[in-house]
Amino acid sequence: MFESFGFEALTAPQATVYFALLVGLIFGVLAQVTKFCFRRALVGEDSRAAAGVWLTALAVAVIGTQGAVAAGLIDFADHRFMATEMPLLAIAIGGLLFGAGMVLTRGCISRLTVLTGTGNLRAALMVLVFAIVAHMTLKGVLAPVRVALGSVTVDMGDYITLAALPGGGWLWAGLIAAAALVFALRSGNGLSTLALATLIGLLVPAAWVGTGFILYDDFDPVAMESLSFTAPAADTLFWGIASTSIAPGFGVGLLGGVIAGALAASLIFGGFKWQSFEAPRQTGRYVLGASLMGVGGVLAGGCTLGAGLSGVPTLSVAALIAIVMIAIGAKLTHALLSQGAAADAAPSTTRHPLPAE
Repeated sequence: MFESFGFEALTAPQATVYFALLVGLIFGVLAQVTKFCFRRALVGEDSRAAAGVWLTALAVAVIGTQGAVAAGLIDFADHRFMATEMPLLAIAIGGLLFGAGMVLTRGCISRLTVLTGTGNLRAALMVLVFAIVAHMTLKGVLAPVRVALGSVTVDMGDYITLAALPGGGWLWAGLIAAAALVFALRSGNGLSTLALATLIGLLVPAAWVGTGFILYDDFDPVAMESLSFTAPAADTLFWGIASTSIAPGFGVGLLGGVIAGALAASLIFGGFKWQSFEAPRQTGRYVLGASLMGVGGVLAGGCTLGAGLSGVPTLSVAALIAIVMIAIGAKLTHALLSQGAAADAAPSTTRHPLPAE
């Protein structure tokens, strides 16, 4: 469709960067205002309210994405989520590692990217560590581990998608959306907060349609993408190092937009504050967590947004397994940390503040 716009000085790949920048800006603002984070939805002190926000976005993303598929605007048949040979072992291990990592860093990579825009230097360093380790897993010294685990596959045939199950895609999309909305409406959030979460959810099908239909060009094709942070973080790192040799892509625009949007929101609505590490032990914990997320995000095929908020709406079984394993990894790690903290606790009533999320 892109060629019908008649642009002479702008190619489809170049337009994709500007489009991603816009999507990122909107997400950055909304995520900062709503404190959007999958980790908080699982193990945060306000987990019920946070889950309501996340599930509202998911419900809207599912219905919007499947609506776009039904309208013939996009098709996931050739997408990596629909590969019939599913690397089950890599997805399972990657999900567990990512879930553990986001608990150690007290935020998934999308949340850390947002926090980077609010002056949080801890988050900024963790985004960098995450990007380096993700790139190492994709193309560096950890690539053999990825290849080895990815070679263990299960032939899913047509059942790589829920749409192949009895009832078809709309039945399963409706069940996911309905269950998510029922919980969200009982989460204690106000209508204004849920409305903002709705806008976050709309960004998912908007990005799919934008890259897969509006910006589609037969002569200069671009990948169909939506909200995700694993590959974009690695791509942004590589572009930052070698920008004179390679052109920016969707991921570069997305990450830049998210940080800029979060910065604007924190300055306008309050929340900007310079923050850093408080102790060497805390630094080590965060670096370990970011590294686990870097490896895990690549192995699992995406982060809580790439495999979760954007992946689940495709009805991919691989994406569903990934987000479930991320949740399990987070829950197990949180339980282990809580157990250890209880065992090491001194008989004191003094409460030490945790790093800001």
